[in-house]
Amino acid sequence: MNKLKILNSITNCGVVAVIRADSEEEAIKISEACVEGGIKGIEITFTVDGADSVISKLRSLFTGDDSVVIGAGTVLDSTTARIAILAGAQFVVSPCFDEATAKLCNLYQVPYMPGCMTITEMKQALEAGVDIVKLFPGNNFGPEFIKGVHAPLPQVNIMPTGGVSLDNVDQWIKNGCVAVGVGGNLITPAKSGDYNLISEYAAQYVEKVRSVRRDGEEVEKVRV
Repeated sequence: MNKLKILNSITNCGVVAVIRADSEEEAIKISEACVEGGIKGIEITFTVDGADSVISKLRSLFTGDDSVVIGAGTVLDSTTARIAILAGAQFVVSPCFDEATAKLCNLYQVPYMPGCMTITEMKQALEAGVDIVKLFPGNNFGPEFIKGVHAPLPQVNIMPTGGVSLDNVDQWIKNGCVAVGVGGNLITPAKSGDYNLISEYAAQYVEKVRSVRRDGEEVEKVRV
């Protein structure tokens, strides 16, 4: 049940912030700014030095808010996935599909979101028990690609990352994505220390997703 709660928290908000930073402190500040703006899914990439420490600190920081979920990103193998999970990661994201990582996450009942580009990769991910497929890099495709995938695989839940912006986030959701991952287009103001602007951007992403869903009657639910 906890796994389903995490998946629903991600999809109910519809936006996952992909956090890349130069330090633990910066990663935490960016994460806080994103949550302040309404983004409930925070992905700390393992390109951040001390990523496992950041995950642990954020879990403690938001311990009183069950709607905020903290995950690990850029997880390339099962060893890193276990480190992340032991640090408190509630979901695991990879740029590619890895069967050993899928098995480990299934063992601990932690949602695994691997990056896939083709129907074949998505089929393999589904066979391994993946609940949400990360379309990556999204900028190699575009929102219309989602309809093409759903023709042969209507059961696949897709979250694009890469190429998602305020200008097109509505199109990704309209075409059937359960959520979107947003990185550089959201967190760039951190380079100048403008965390308030990150919160403003976060709020705009969340509102655009809500607006599309209001028009479309209901939230896209994860198919499990």
